[in-house]
Amino acid sequence: MKTLIVEPLSQAAFARFGDVLDTGRDDHPAYPINDGFTQRYHALSSVEAKGDGVIISIFETSSFGLPLTVKMLERHPFGSQSFTPIGTQANAGFFVVVAEGDGEPDPATLRAFEAAPGQGVNVAAGVWHHPNIVKAGKQQFLVVDRADPATNLEEFFFPEEWEEIRLDPSRPN
Repeated sequence: MKTLIVEPLSQAAFARFGDVLDTGRDDHPAYPINDGFTQRYHALSSVEAKGDGVIISIFETSSFGLPLTVKMLERHPFGSQSFTPIGTQANAGFFVVVAEGDGEPDPATLRAFEAAPGQGVNVAAGVWHHPNIVKAGKQQFLVVDRADPATNLEEFFFPEEWEEIRLDPSRPN
């Protein structure tokens, strides 16, 4: 069994998979607007959407339970997909599991990240990722992605003969 090491989510560690949506980043400008009552954290990421345009949705995700056996990953070849926690559980944090790979995810490249309160992610087009993994209960996410998700979704289910992959945040790194 392969147990994923959970890493803190940072732009440097996540860069090849997309962008971290976080007001604490030093690599993007921040400046006051609206007569100084609002701080704008500008252009934290770019939205990718080939074809059908961009939509905003709210996803409400229930916990899979932890530890989690990772059985599948998905990707969106024609657009990025961002997840920003909202609602009463927004400060609970969540986990992001990603992998590289062309026709299928490469298990050797699997990475797991723990998003701190206040962080979101924008997963780049074509990056394999697990659906939202919340710690417990339910969590709502503001999601920005390509319209017509039916034509922008590929799923890969790990064959049973492959090594089992687990996300166990209780294990020390």
